[in-house]
Amino acid sequence: VQLQASGGGLVQAGGSLRLSCTASGRTFSRNGMGWFRQVPGKEREFVAAISRTGISTYYADSMKGRFTISRDNAKKEVYLQMNSLKPEDTAVYYCAALTHFPDVAGTWGQGTLVTVSS
Repeated sequence: VQLQASGGGLVQAGGSLRLSCTASGRTFSRNGMGWFRQVPGKEREFVAAISRTGISTYYADSMKGRFTISRDNAKKEVYLQMNSLKPEDTAVYYCAALTHFPDVAGTWGQGTLVTVSS
């Protein structure tokens, strides 16, 4: 599977963004999917994950209640709706196909930059 993330941009604190990740290949629906983020100079961190069917979701504590992960297997897309954004959410966001749910990634997509201004 190949992954391409999009939807990043500049937003003011308190605003919202919706990230999308489009997959190519036939195995999308077989994989749990996740979103991760990385700030320059820091390790990549887990954000959210969704199971193959979309029934189960899992979030990092700091994202609970603000971020929502979803997927559309027919479109081979996974989404991250981000609300109540904070300056500390500024990072490059990556989608990934998981090898172990919820936070072990096997295949990474190209990142998309999210910048939250104060």
